[in-house]
Amino acid sequence: MIVNSLSLCYHNKLILAPMVRVGTLPMRLLALDYGADIVYCEELIDLKMLQCKRVVNEVLSTVDFVAPDDRVVFRTCRREQSRLVFQMGTSDAERALAVARLVEDDVAGIDVNMGCPKDYSTKGGMGAALLSDPDKIEKILSTLVKGTRRPVTCKIRILPSLEDTLSLVKRIESTGIAAIAVHGRKREERPQHPVSCETIKAIAETLSIPVIANGGSHDHIKDHLDIEDFRRATAASSVMVARAAMWNPSIFLKEGLRPLEEVMQKYIRYAVQYDNHYTNTKYCLCQMLREQLESPQGKLLHAAQSSREICEAFGLGTFYEETTQELDSRRAELLAKTPEETREPAEDPSGVIKMAVKFDRRAYSPQITPKTCLLEWCRREKLAQPVYETVQRPLDRLFCSVVTVAEQKYQSTLWDKSKKLAEQAAAIVCLRSQGLPEGRLGEESSSLHKRKREAPEQDPEGPRAQDPAKPGDLCKKPFVTLGSTKESPLEGW
Repeated sequence: MIVNSLSLCYHNKLILAPMVRVGTLPMRLLALDYGADIVYCEELIDLKMLQCKRVVNEVLSTVDFVAPDDRVVFRTCRREQSRLVFQMGTSDAERALAVARLVEDDVAGIDVNMGCPKDYSTKGGMGAALLSDPDKIEKILSTLVKGTRRPVTCKIRILPSLEDTLSLVKRIESTGIAAIAVHGRKREERPQHPVSCETIKAIAETLSIPVIANGGSHDHIKDHLDIEDFRRATAASSVMVARAAMWNPSIFLKEGLRPLEEVMQKYIRYAVQYDNHYTNTKYCLCQMLREQLESPQGKLLHAAQSSREICEAFGLGTFYEETTQELDSRRAELLAKTPEETREPAEDPSGVIKMAVKFDRRAYSPQITPKTCLLEWCRREKLAQPVYETVQRPLDRLFCSVVTVAEQKYQSTLWDKSKKLAEQAAAIVCLRSQGLPEGRLGEESSSLHKRKREAPEQDPEGPRAQDPAKPGDLCKKPFVTLGSTKESPLEGW
């Protein structure tokens, strides 16, 4: 049994609630600035996290958990480490423990979502679906308490009857968790339904561990003083704030709410500094603007299609330019320190040329893909068409592909979520290894581009592969055959 490091105290705390799409790094840091004691990340699903690799991002000074397609699933930094609780969505004890061990060095606590009523959570047996399976709840929490070095908590909703609710929370307490957050509504209820302060109070009077009251934003919490009133009404140890903090994170400030314009500008600065995706930034700002979305500034925000445009809408264009230049300089510095050989394609003992690349649809024209570029090149050079060998890994159902061209095999070391994406990545490795165009937006046009505009894209292995090749402007650099092997490079995976 692992002894938990119970350094995080849940007594008398102001807490930012876990909120999907809202509880990313910029919002968490902003909440801390305004006085939150503890911040929860948005719910992250166990299966998705188990696909991730922990990466230290030296450019942003963050720790990133990166999916096989190079998307950042979870990002954190040192400043929040001692006050950050990682909330997961799970329905399996062993997966939950694996995720906890993956992130425990970068967070202060581990929480299990047992209250989300949304279909995407409950259909997988997660969230509020767990409330009807106390045995599973007990197994998940007991496994986490015994197996992780961080305090474990859970967040629940109340059951139809007070008797059943109290019976459940007593059983939860017996697992050894550090605290329990209670949203004072039933599974089927929504924010417009009144929160049951009486039920939360009964739970707080029954348990010996801290009870965190949640669900007061709609009826009770309009400013900072209301938070304490809600705590007293529920007799809870602490209060967790969701919607009121989403609308204006300065709700945590003792001195009172700050002007929304000031709050939003501060949020945007964090979003740019930590390379938050503009769609997430835009979503959070829209939640803050609410009824002002039809204002001139709201319309500018609605029209924004990049972080730059968001900054310009709020008078932060200069800040964006200066910050991105600084980040670019850091990247260049780090790249200069990276040995050149680590950036070149590598050939492993089996003769397969490998690179860590991905196919990002947004970087390519809908009609021109790496696979079509490679096929066209092979036709013009009178080579056999590329042959793709793709396998699926049972553990996480991800795909990896090897393409053979002129008896040489090429493969991306990054696994993808679909067969098509894996094949495109393998084609990219081949094209880049030979210095050939791959169809990225901005590359010089060629006869291939012209021809593809005239007809919709078809499977390169389909009937189009039988069409006669047409002359084009693609690079005619020949492939260098580095040897071949009859053994599949994917054998044994």
